[in-house]
Amino acid sequence: MRKIRLTTAQALIKFLNQQYIHVDGEDFPFVEGIFTIFGHGNVLGIGQALEQDPGHLKVFQGKNEQGMALAAMAYSKQMLRQKIYAVTTSVGPGAANLVTAAATALANNIPMLLLPGDTFATRQPDPVLQQVEQEYSLAVTTNDALKPVSRYWDRITRPEQLMSSLIRAFEVMTDPGKAGPVTIALAQDVEGEAYDYDEKFFEKRVHYLDRKAPVERELKGAAELFKASKKPLILVGGGAKYSGARDILMAISEKHNIPLVETQAGKATVESTFKNNLGGLGVTGTLAANKAARQADLVIGIGTRYTDFATSSKTAFDFDNTEFLNINVSRMQAYKLDAFQVVADAKTALEQLAPLLEGYESEFGETISELKQEWNAERDRLSKVTFTRENFESEIRSHFTQEILNEYADALNTELAQTTALIAVNDTIDPDSTIVTSAGSLPGDVQRIWNPTVSNTYNVEYGYSCMGYEVSGALGVKLANPDKEVYSLVGDGSFLMLHSELITAIQYGQKINVVLFDNSGFGCINNLQMGNGMGTYFTEFRTHDNNILNIDYAKVAEGYGAKTYRVNTIEQLKAALEDAKKQEVSTLIEIKVLPKTMTEGYDSWWNVGVAEVSNKESIQKAYKCRQQKLETAKQY
Repeated sequence: MRKIRLTTAQALIKFLNQQYIHVDGEDFPFVEGIFTIFGHGNVLGIGQALEQDPGHLKVFQGKNEQGMALAAMAYSKQMLRQKIYAVTTSVGPGAANLVTAAATALANNIPMLLLPGDTFATRQPDPVLQQVEQEYSLAVTTNDALKPVSRYWDRITRPEQLMSSLIRAFEVMTDPGKAGPVTIALAQDVEGEAYDYDEKFFEKRVHYLDRKAPVERELKGAAELFKASKKPLILVGGGAKYSGARDILMAISEKHNIPLVETQAGKATVESTFKNNLGGLGVTGTLAANKAARQADLVIGIGTRYTDFATSSKTAFDFDNTEFLNINVSRMQAYKLDAFQVVADAKTALEQLAPLLEGYESEFGETISELKQEWNAERDRLSKVTFTRENFESEIRSHFTQEILNEYADALNTELAQTTALIAVNDTIDPDSTIVTSAGSLPGDVQRIWNPTVSNTYNVEYGYSCMGYEVSGALGVKLANPDKEVYSLVGDGSFLMLHSELITAIQYGQKINVVLFDNSGFGCINNLQMGNGMGTYFTEFRTHDNNILNIDYAKVAEGYGAKTYRVNTIEQLKAALEDAKKQEVSTLIEIKVLPKTMTEGYDSWWNVGVAEVSNKESIQKAYKCRQQKLETAKQY
């Protein structure tokens, strides 16, 4: 066997260049590139290897470790988990900054390769700069914090360990059933150590994304459940999108008159214009979807984790009269809600199941179209909601008084409602554009009222609801779709949390559009506290003397080099969106909106902790209401 002498880091980069994934008859490189912020733990190892020969890997200099890792995650999500960016950081704070991004990828089952530097394997210079020390073990480093948020974790303390570790890492990342973040921590002295590697280790390696087919028992049982039901409901999760199950979902739904409802990850698998698509389910769902769920006697979950938001904290369904059928590549997820399990690829399972449903039709009849029409009318109403200093329409939220709304209107110089602005954005941007958002009230609004008319144009991270994903994720999506417009829909709270990769986008000419909804506060959590009997407490953005903050975010972005716009009316918003399309540089549109003008729940409930003891009658009432809801929630 011929040998090639390389450092550990050089061998790593050479190996990454030779990893391919095979999907439906085609193979292509799995690793597109690498995000990096260099420090003393990786610059002389991985940095040297990349400087010497990056191969086909595209290298991007990030500005914040969490931000660039979230960009890598969004890229993989947009590419349906079939391509990744690796991420390398130094030891210490750089590595610690990866924890949030890794947790976000883990919650969403998104593959990502994290390559943080580590302390010295020899331990001779210990403690080195940025090294933490624990009395109970010298082996503990910052990177141990990544263990619980990684699907696979390893530490390389010898050059030859790289071979088995990398093969295991790629097995995990290319397995749809357990895809998630992989961490390989690299001792910084070992990164530069040389070893005589077998040349065979660097040959083209193809990882096959084979579609797992259901067994006969699973198909027979699933068909029996379908045919025994009167009103089945298909819940489209992220697994359906990653599987590419759009066409077969539509075919089954249309042929058998079965409504489709969506999770956040599953939205835009099937376009909103499809006649049987009733939109998002659960706490952030549409009235149409939640009404259909109440009627369903069989729920078919396709690639979903059944989070509390999708199930309205397990109150969305009539559990006494409803059965569950789950199709999922993950056996663990297939077991959710005590369902009949089909452990298989969503597209393959549905295609093989379809012939067994011949002659079946649900009893929903015209109900599906009636529910959709009812919701479309409500969405139309939300597009026209207005507020004035003289007449506050309390039809969306009633927690604020006219006096407080007037205070915000004066401070922010706006009377614009968030729902009105959001639907205007939806109606103005190009249909093949992709939106990105994550935390706050915007994910709830977009799951309800955003109508994607092109598949896979909705990149919303709500498995972890990570503030800061919005801008970083937009960069990742742009790398995945360089010829399309990408819009980051972000609240002022999330923008303040993390927006550093806007600079990276500008630096590398990767145009993104940041649409910033500014209501001067953490509005979503303010709604939560006030909706459960509390007052407004440290969730508004106010000065020490109790004045509302009015930050000029456009000026901030302008300083970075973005083209910026300030918006207070719908007319200004539409004009800004149209002009932003013409720009080649990244843009930021600052929209001043009033608080309490987002959508509220539609026939749904979210189980949150409420104080059992309080001196406020309103909190006592909220606690009593929660206890009543818990009595009806199914305890799975």
